[in-house]
Amino acid sequence: MNLFADIRTLVLDALSQMQSESTLPADLDFANVTVEPPRDALHGDMATNAAMVLGKAAKMKPRDIADALAIKLAADDRITSADVAGPGFLNMRLDPAVWLSIVPNAIKEAGNFGRSTMGDGKRVNVEFVSANPTGPLHVGHTRGAVFGDALASLLDFAGFDVTREYYINDGGAQVDVLARSVYLRYLEANGQEVQFVDGTYPGDYLIKVGQDLKEKYGDTLVGKPEADWLADLREFSTEAMMDLIRKDLASIGVKMDHFFSEKSLYGTGLIEAALDNLDAKGLIYEGTLEPPKGKLPDDWEPREQTLFKSTAHGDDVDRPVKKSDGAWTYFAPDIAYHYDKIERGFDKLIDILGADHGGYVKRMKAAVSALSDGKVPLDIKLTQLVKLYKNGEPFKMSKRAGTFITLHDLVELVGPDVTRFVMLTRKNDASLDFDFDKVLDQSKDNPVFYVQYAYARINSVLRKASEAGIDVSETSLMSADAKRLGHDAELVVARKIAEWPRMLELAAKHNEPHRIAFYLYELASEFHSLWNRGKDEPDLRFLQDGKTDVSRAKISLIRAVSVVISAGLGILGVTPMEEMR
Repeated sequence: MNLFADIRTLVLDALSQMQSESTLPADLDFANVTVEPPRDALHGDMATNAAMVLGKAAKMKPRDIADALAIKLAADDRITSADVAGPGFLNMRLDPAVWLSIVPNAIKEAGNFGRSTMGDGKRVNVEFVSANPTGPLHVGHTRGAVFGDALASLLDFAGFDVTREYYINDGGAQVDVLARSVYLRYLEANGQEVQFVDGTYPGDYLIKVGQDLKEKYGDTLVGKPEADWLADLREFSTEAMMDLIRKDLASIGVKMDHFFSEKSLYGTGLIEAALDNLDAKGLIYEGTLEPPKGKLPDDWEPREQTLFKSTAHGDDVDRPVKKSDGAWTYFAPDIAYHYDKIERGFDKLIDILGADHGGYVKRMKAAVSALSDGKVPLDIKLTQLVKLYKNGEPFKMSKRAGTFITLHDLVELVGPDVTRFVMLTRKNDASLDFDFDKVLDQSKDNPVFYVQYAYARINSVLRKASEAGIDVSETSLMSADAKRLGHDAELVVARKIAEWPRMLELAAKHNEPHRIAFYLYELASEFHSLWNRGKDEPDLRFLQDGKTDVSRAKISLIRAVSVVISAGLGILGVTPMEEMR
């Protein structure tokens, strides 16, 4: 049940009726007509921009359209008033019974309340984390992992068919460095003293990998030239790191559907096939790039290279795909990888990358546009840095990784639920301050606690009601008499519940799961406000002595709140707390 969608349908029906009466021209497009909460709640419950967006096409003053539309809308029993404001905005007030009708519906649908069909089963590939397989995940990866997983859950809830995917960067030189670093740990496991030179990975996390390597090979690799062991150790080390990464992801509730190896692109014809596709469209040519802006590097000289005409699809400059020596550029396998996604039949692609990949956005969008003939959209979301604080100071945790703070350490300190929720309390492209004192504080200033506390409080009321002999089964609460409600404070909560389906679709439309966290905090705030007002106003208390029917109505309202909180936390990957101490 989506009240905003229902009232939009009412508006569209009224506009169609105005067309049939020749009040409006017949050839109008209603696609941009919206119904949403007004900017100022004092103006009404819902507002429509219909007159404003149709005025020009209808060759009419928006105010004249709004006046005629207001008459149509006011005739509906659900609308108590429809008032024109300014040049043609139309504000509506709904009968309180309409808002309260959301309560039994939410209880009935339970975990599916707000679930949408807007995705229409379209296949979406969400690629996220995709960290180099050279060590454990760090705090920056954590944010991308949580964001990607929550976005995938959000899109699933909105009716999309979602695949979570991890791209294993196992085709580059960094894996050689990993293999050499593991070899040093292997020598160490065999009793030798080693030195980690610049460019190797000194983290303690490789000690066990070196020991496992010794168990497999004994001392047979000691003293052998690199050519004898590099290929085997690349594979052995990469798999060991991916096992570690999978465990890190599992510790915050992330499970990938598919892992794609960069290495599988080389020597298989996949890169060549992708570039042939572009070449057939006249988008590959031999040319020389303009010199880089600013001071030129000492070794720069113009070289003819194989270029992709990415400017034909919105990029700033054309991009090299093959170097003058015939080797592929880093961009070539990225093109092939996304070509593979398109060939697998995805209707939409989403890449979640760190903020340092900003320069990647235009070129990759151009490539996907060219490869799919503009049919498959690519949305690239960049996640900004996470700064850790404790006692008001930058916080340094154990650096067992050697050079960075790990996801494992973070989760050990605050737990997966706090980690996930806090990572979603800011929009992905805004930097995030992770303050350990605040995220563990039990106060309104801690959004994790505030939302969890609302859910726990509601469950406490349900337990007390049951102990008092009140039937709080779903069937009983669904049949509660909504007429027993109607106080302004209760209607505020009902209105907030009614926003859930609309807000969820907006979050899915814009690929912004942080909207869920914001909404849950607002919903929890409205609930806590109602709870606190009950301390001074006995009529607002959820349990009314000797008034079972009134109690059931009030309990049904807050049960609907808990339904939404549970669904929202489920999307965020956070477990609701049944009780808190």
